[in-house]
Amino acid sequence: MQLPRFYPILDTSKSSDILGITHALLDGGAEILQIRHKGVWDEPLLEQAHRIREIAPLLIINDRADIAKILDTGLHVGQDDLPPQEVRKLLPDAALGYSTHNEQQLTAGAQEPVDYLALGPIFRTASKVNPDPVVGVDVLRKIRPLTALPLVAIGGIDRTNARDILDAGANTVAVIGDVYPENFTLKSLEERVKEWIRILN
Repeated sequence: MQLPRFYPILDTSKSSDILGITHALLDGGAEILQIRHKGVWDEPLLEQAHRIREIAPLLIINDRADIAKILDTGLHVGQDDLPPQEVRKLLPDAALGYSTHNEQQLTAGAQEPVDYLALGPIFRTASKVNPDPVVGVDVLRKIRPLTALPLVAIGGIDRTNARDILDAGANTVAVIGDVYPENFTLKSLEERVKEWIRILN
């Protein structure tokens, strides 16, 4: 699986207009999109997600294998979610990513039936209530050779340090906070995505 370098995460806590945000991200040039929703998947959200599925080049759902099954999308799971081998029984052909947080988990994850691995948090992040210990760029560089799978770096990555992450061996950077300008509009969000893509390519 070949991932684009820029992997924006659509956190539904940023706005209820996830369809509008999707259009802004895609108009800016995003080629992959992950929906991260920690609450209940109600009918209006599912309806918006169905519409996003129709227009996104590659749509990934965070954590919820059942929602990915309903929507026929990819899935990203963490260490405390349904194990990848069980996910494959439900979603045999879906794009599947798996979060890791240290050398041991990365090594184990490389043996799982996944399409890519994520490693993080690379830096301190405010996107999680109880984040795992920071990995750091040096450790990323050291353990990158442990897997041939595409590697997505995540956690505290912004426009000032993203190139360092790629130089350390990551294929892709996943970003939440620095995707969204302060008090953003859909137009400013689109321009931010264009800036990110310029930096990474």
